[in-house]
Amino acid sequence: MLGTAFEMTAVEKIEEQLASLRIAKRSALSEEPAYLLDIDVSKPAQSESSRFVAVSCSNKSIRVYNRETLNFLREYSSRPGILNGVRFAHACDSIVFSACSDGTVKCWDIRVATQKAVQVFSGYPSNVFISFDINCSDLIICAGTEKVEKDTFLVFWDARGITDCASAAKEPLGVYSESHNDDITKICFHPIEPNLVVSGSTDGLVNVFDINKDNEDDALISTCNSDSSVSFIGWSGKDYKQVYCMTHDEGFCWWDIAQLDTEEPITLLHVLDVRDTVCIENDSLHYLVGGLYHEKADKLFLIGGTSTGNIHLISCSTEGLSLVGTLCGGHSATVRSFCWNLTDESLLTGGEDAQLLLWKPGAVERSLAKKASMKIASSVQKRVRVHNSSLKSRKK
Repeated sequence: MLGTAFEMTAVEKIEEQLASLRIAKRSALSEEPAYLLDIDVSKPAQSESSRFVAVSCSNKSIRVYNRETLNFLREYSSRPGILNGVRFAHACDSIVFSACSDGTVKCWDIRVATQKAVQVFSGYPSNVFISFDINCSDLIICAGTEKVEKDTFLVFWDARGITDCASAAKEPLGVYSESHNDDITKICFHPIEPNLVVSGSTDGLVNVFDINKDNEDDALISTCNSDSSVSFIGWSGKDYKQVYCMTHDEGFCWWDIAQLDTEEPITLLHVLDVRDTVCIENDSLHYLVGGLYHEKADKLFLIGGTSTGNIHLISCSTEGLSLVGTLCGGHSATVRSFCWNLTDESLLTGGEDAQLLLWKPGAVERSLAKKASMKIASSVQKRVRVHNSSLKSRKK
């Protein structure tokens, strides 16, 4: 009973936080509009707040903004290569990484006024990287490839001394090649255990590895099957002993890796199509964007949305999924990326309307006129109604 009471208060507290989220800033639309596909914020030094936001864009570039003002600072590209994903180093807030379709992972230093990468991590000749991550100790980078002929790889590098030896391209430490048989769409290192990494693929498999082990067979701790193409993966639960994924057809799977050595089933929840299971009054759910685990509340949330830019926050429990609330009036098209900062309870969102928005509790947007919607042709395009930027909370 106590557990339920605590869960209620934790979720209610988050509902309150969400209910007070308002748009604090919008990024100025650039001359070359692009979908905003991935967002990361720099990891702050102790007692400081994060200074930078980096966004991966559909025009093959990475853009860096001031975290508070959303003023544009830098743009990096690797044309004709396509950049996929963006991550800041954990220990140095000016180092940013992205994986490239030219078979490299590139690293830039925001302090340096040059477009040139300060470090390049080179894969093997046939590699086309579409996913990557760097572990919590900044020691290892892992990137996932598209399937080429019959091969698909997880490639690993030693990331130490990023800014010391900028001249030479770094060769891989090694590869895993047996555990997936299709494009590796997502890679996510464990938040606190630097040797654990999870990978997801269009083959439907979600694999957890312990990279301290000597070979790929021994390293593979668990293989979970989502039965569909994986679009997002993450860690959750106390000590992050759970893994979850979303699929390209809006499915959701959630597993407890801690149960591997017990008789208990490891599947906590499997929803074939979230769009059919989450009830939303006077609105609908068209897609999932991703998930986030809220440590203080010990709760997993999913972020979803509509083609007209509404953002839904969905709470997960082993009983199922339920709507917590909806943010309206920010985006005018599909939302593709987000980053939630739990320290100041702010939310960054990016979409197919080329807008980067910063939402903060109780914020007031300076410019009263909503920016002209710069819609880019989208497969799920509809003419939009302009909502006021408030939250429709679900009926109690």
